[in-house]
Amino acid sequence: MILPDFEIQHLCEQYKMIDPFDKELLNPASYDLRLGTGLMTESKEHPHMQIEPFVMYSKESPYMLKPGQFVLADAEPIFNMPADIAGQFVLKSSRAREGLQHLLAGFCDPLWSGSKLTLELKNIRQHHAVAIYPGLKIGQMVFHMLCGTPVLKYSEIGHYNNHRTVNQSWEVA
Repeated sequence: MILPDFEIQHLCEQYKMIDPFDKELLNPASYDLRLGTGLMTESKEHPHMQIEPFVMYSKESPYMLKPGQFVLADAEPIFNMPADIAGQFVLKSSRAREGLQHLLAGFCDPLWSGSKLTLELKNIRQHHAVAIYPGLKIGQMVFHMLCGTPVLKYSEIGHYNNHRTVNQSWEVA
């Protein structure tokens, strides 16, 4: 079952499922997410992605994501998923129409907590850059109530709890 606005608001106000919670970002069946200040980019010189000073960019002076460029970026709020709720990130259609693509890795298991969501973004345009900046409405989180509480606990087996900024894979050597 997808949670409606009043259930999302209740879980956020009572249990800090999204912290901080902003009622202005609430939709009928989702919650809008804005880009945070964490950004990692790729370079020819380094095999691992590097932190970019994304905080210096703004709507008036955005980071220009080049055609074909891939970045990791974080979303603003901290998530604390209840034991019986999962979340799924979906890109806003406005961003997709600009040429951004999210690589469909935005599933949030129950008990994923204390963390910002890392987004995998790519400019799929061939000839023009796409502007991104902290605070840009990038997508929305859809919340699903499970029919029961899972036996496996992400809080025990997961790798991405308590990550407060953009995060590359924990498996990178």
